[in-house]
Amino acid sequence: MSAHSDLVVRPALHVQWSAIFAGAVAAAGLSFALNAFAAGIGLSVVSTAPTWRDASSWLALVGGLYLLFVALMAFGLGGYVAGRMRSPLNLTTGEMEFRDGVHGLITWGLAVIITAVFALATAWVAGNTLEPRGGAQSQSVAGENIIASELDELFRSDRLPQNLNYRRAEAARILLKSSSHDGVPSGDREYLAIITANGAGIPLEQARGRVDREIAASKTELHKARVAAVLQAFFIAVALFVGGAVAWFSACEGGLDRERGTYPIWDWSLRRRY
Repeated sequence: MSAHSDLVVRPALHVQWSAIFAGAVAAAGLSFALNAFAAGIGLSVVSTAPTWRDASSWLALVGGLYLLFVALMAFGLGGYVAGRMRSPLNLTTGEMEFRDGVHGLITWGLAVIITAVFALATAWVAGNTLEPRGGAQSQSVAGENIIASELDELFRSDRLPQNLNYRRAEAARILLKSSSHDGVPSGDREYLAIITANGAGIPLEQARGRVDREIAASKTELHKARVAAVLQAFFIAVALFVGGAVAWFSACEGGLDRERGTYPIWDWSLRRRY
């Protein structure tokens, strides 16, 4: 046998999951750190505070731009790691860049899945923490978060409250109807006035006026919440699409540095020199 026959040429795998997983973990970790920082300083497109929707629209814009910045940083790092950590390829330039770019795109998808699973797990833990432990009566958590201020005003009284949890949840479900096409039915209005009068210890006529005022306020808050949800979804979608493109480009750059044996530099004019 010749010397050449002893050499077994093993082509590089089309998809190297170890490099993809490494890039996805790096992207998810950096994304979590940056988003935690944003939440700590109040720079977020969403908040649990009842009055956050009253903030300036510029704050929402800055929050959306920061979300875009997080996508650029996190997916840029993840894509570069995935491209750089791949095995060296003996391919044409175009084929090599395409494979590196695909690795960056898969890294982007895996990082999104990891982040989504982590977010769902966090929400599940938070939901179990906030869930009341007493009996079958459960609070309407969505209503509490959106119109909490209106509920407080609805049952405001100098009297010591006596287990208003169920009443607040029931009132929340009624007030959520204020954003519907027909609004709150007259029967629900009257019932809400009665339980408000009993809970707050005020005359029925005064309770009716309070109910009408809080129904109008709840409709406004629900509209703000709907607009905020649309903006949040828009910013997240834009950040994800941009992140996918950045992951592709960064993986290609990581592949170029891998083939040349160089390290990341800021002189972008050298990116395409071999």
